[in-house]
Amino acid sequence: MNGLSTVLIVVGLFLIGGIISFAKQQMPKSLIVLLSIGAAMCLAAGILRLEVWN
Repeated sequence: MNGLSTVLIVVGLFLIGGIISFAKQQMPKSLIVLLSIGAAMCLAAGILRLEVWN
């Protein structure tokens, strides 16, 4: 596991925490959708950059 994949996975998990927090605060749904798209992209990029796929 290299550094960039670790950072992307951590940022994705941080954004998931933000999604949960914003949902509890009843923030606008568009903001929650935007955060979820960003979290999914970060997690997908981090997992795809892992060196186990070679």
